[in-house]
Amino acid sequence: MKILVTGSNGFIGSPLVRGIEADGHKIIRLVRRPSQHPDEIPWDPASDWLDTGCLNGVDAVIHLAGESVKGQWTASKRNAILDSRVRGTSALAQAMVAMSNPPRVFLCASAAAYGDRGSEILTEASELGPGFLGDVCRAWEAATLPAIRKGIRTASLRFGMILDPRAGALASMLTPFRMGLGGRLGNGRQYWSWITLEDTVGAIKHVLASEALAGPVNVVSPTPVPNRQFTEALGRALGRLTILPVPVAVMRLALGHMADEVLLASVRAVPKKLLESGFTFRHPEIAEALKAILQR
Repeated sequence: MKILVTGSNGFIGSPLVRGIEADGHKIIRLVRRPSQHPDEIPWDPASDWLDTGCLNGVDAVIHLAGESVKGQWTASKRNAILDSRVRGTSALAQAMVAMSNPPRVFLCASAAAYGDRGSEILTEASELGPGFLGDVCRAWEAATLPAIRKGIRTASLRFGMILDPRAGALASMLTPFRMGLGGRLGNGRQYWSWITLEDTVGAIKHVLASEALAGPVNVVSPTPVPNRQFTEALGRALGRLTILPVPVAVMRLALGHMADEVLLASVRAVPKKLLESGFTFRHPEIAEALKAILQR
């Protein structure tokens, strides 16, 4: 296949591109700068500019680009998070709609933004939650509708917390935990929907190849865990005590609304569609997953 990828140098995109190329597919990278290699094509999602010629002969589009959600959610940060996702997705969808022979598959990043739902088990049929992240994901997924109406198989990849020691949430936890300063966040009862980076790449490749998969797809492990259990498993994997809880007030002071929606919200999402379509997780359990990825 010839596959166009945005966010190809990012946290997910880099290992995904390596994996897809290892499978023998050809990658075209859509980049937000002048092209430096023959497989790169520039675009400017902020101004809705895209050379539709770059989609000629493309079999699938994987859209991963977007502003990071890390940091304080100031008004300008919120606008960047929303606009970078919706405008880029809309530009791609509209470009495909205008083609007489568009790509057959459109995979677009999203998030498991179901809100604070306690111990409720959340599948792809569950409603996205209230709050900023839920609103972003609703708009983000709605931007793919032109491609869906065109008959392009479209899947919104609702990512959970992706674990890898080199980047992302886990990387930011490692230093305090290795110093013996790690502990549960708040009361520790909130569920975290997590997945290893390796399984994330495998899941995307599985959705790409599975003709029956479309619509929202939860890209999370089959065993979400309370934060307290996650914390204890990380402490054991590092051989450190986890006895210093982080008060909610401290988290809100440091991170603002991000703390409530990302770290303190209880999201018990499960990958119903992935499991029913036959995907096999390499790391389905948190203790084994952390041990495996931290010992590499």
